[in-house]
Amino acid sequence: MILKKIFIGLFFLSLLTGCAQNMALLGPAYTFATSGNIYHAGLTYGSNEVITKTTGKSPSENLKEILNPKDDDTELRKLVKERIEKTTIIFKKN
Repeated sequence: MILKKIFIGLFFLSLLTGCAQNMALLGPAYTFATSGNIYHAGLTYGSNEVITKTTGKSPSENLKEILNPKDDDTELRKLVKERIEKTTIIFKKN
């Protein structure tokens, strides 16, 4: 009975909200479905929300901003950007 109410509530919630809110839940839902760890999924969602509320941008927007080249980059920052780009290439191959 309770499970039925939860499903009905989630169904109506998905109908009454915009697409952007549903997409914000997609990552943690996928994490929960693949790993089965609800704590990890909750931490992922919570940290994304905190980052968005603190900076006003999503985590992916912050990452894009960090990776854009700037004239005043330090050597450490250049090295970190280089490593991130190499890691991204490796992940895309797999």
